[in-house]
Parts: sequence; C-alpha cells; structure tokens
Amino acid sequence: MDLKEEDILGAGIGRHWYYRSKAAALRRAVGRLAPKRLLDVGAGSGFFSRHLLSETPAESALCVDIGYPADRDDSVAGKPVRYRRDTGPTDCDLVLMMDVLEHVDDDRWLLRHYVEKVPAGAHFLVTVPAFAFLWSGHDVFLEHKRRYRLPEIEAAMSDAGLEIVRGSYYFGFVFPLAAAVRLADRNTTEPRSSLKKQGAVANGILTALCAAELPLFPVNRLAGLSCFVLARKP
Repeated sequence: MDLKEEDILGAGIGRHWYYRSKAAALRRAVGRLAPKRLLDVGAGSGFFSRHLLSETPAESALCVDIGYPADRDDSVAGKPVRYRRDTGPTDCDLVLMMDVLEHVDDDRWLLRHYVEKVPAGAHFLVTVPAFAFLWSGHDVFLEHKRRYRLPEIEAAMSDAGLEIVRGSYYFGFVFPLAAAVRLADRNTTEPRSSLKKQGAVANGILTALCAAELPLFPVNRLAGLSCFVLARKP
C-alpha cells in the first residue's frame, strides 16, 4: 500500500471513493476463497488486510513491511494482526500484494520470494497500476518503476511459479475521465499525487460509479486504472 497516499487522505482513507471501492473489489475477488490467514506484503498500515478481518471470516493477518520501525502486535474485531519487518515460512493461505510490485526493480524475484514461504494451495491477490501510457507525475510521486497491462502482470506471476486463476481491470467506469486528465498532463513529470480528498457529493458519485461497475469487474479485460490478478501456488 502506498503510505504517501495514506498520509494525504489521513483517517478518512476508508471513506475515500478510491480506497473504499478498491476494498469492495478485493472482497469480490477473494470472497469465494474464504481465506483464514492473511499475509499482507508491503502492507503499510495494513488497510486492506484489516478491512478483510473486519468484513469477512478471515481469522488473522501478518503484515510485512521493511518500513516498520519495530515489530508489534495489534488486533481488529478481536482478531490478531502482527506487524513484522520480515517473515520466515508461514501457513498463510492468502497473500496480498496491493500496489507493491510496481515499486521494485525485480517483480518476479519478489513474487518468488513469497511463493517459497507459503504452502501449496495458497492464493495470491496482486494489484498494480495499469497501462504505461497513463504514466504521469503521480507515478513519479509514488516512486513507481512501471505500470502494467494484464498480460504483463499475469506473465510475471506465472514466471514466479503461480497458476493464474483470473485477472481483470477495475476502475473501468472512471477510466475515460482519468485517462483524459493523465494524457493532458503527459508531458509533465513533476512529482505530485492525483489522489485528493473529495467533497461529500463528488466522493459519493465516484463511489456509486465504481459500485455499479462491480458486477462487470470479474470479466473486464478491456480497460481500467488497476489490474487485479488472483493466482494459486500449485
């Protein structure tokens, strides 16, 4: 998770249309798996794993991030959340990598590193920003290395030893507007976030628009701002 965005949105991140909608898509993507033990890689605050603990039967979360100053333990809805700088082998059955792989030089190495830590049958849910032509100062601000098309992130996950279950784009309904804004600024690489706090009306409209997209989300391989890929360790 991008901590720079969390710093911008603060305590209201869970109400912001982008993160609220992304959390809803995450629930839709993993709902039928009924995961019990979550491993959240590059977790930051653990927003997404904490959301699953609150809203699903998931029982525990292990949040791993090299940015943590120290290991600590917490809980959400009476369920344990462990924050660690690293982890050894684990029995977690769902690995989350929410907007992580675009930050590293070798995405395949990082995937393999965690594939080796979890048991056969564990699932991976990966999200990354979509389409290189949308590159802007927003990516520079967040220190991204790349953006992906669905076949590219699926290939990276396959090369790391995972079997692709399904992949799709999300934020397709807001894609035309976002693409127009990004293309208008395509010659500007000044680091700046395009994610802003919204007024109640705009936030509500954008949230409703993304919610209306959810029924099409599993089959959308056309366009969107984010790639979602679910895969399984054989």
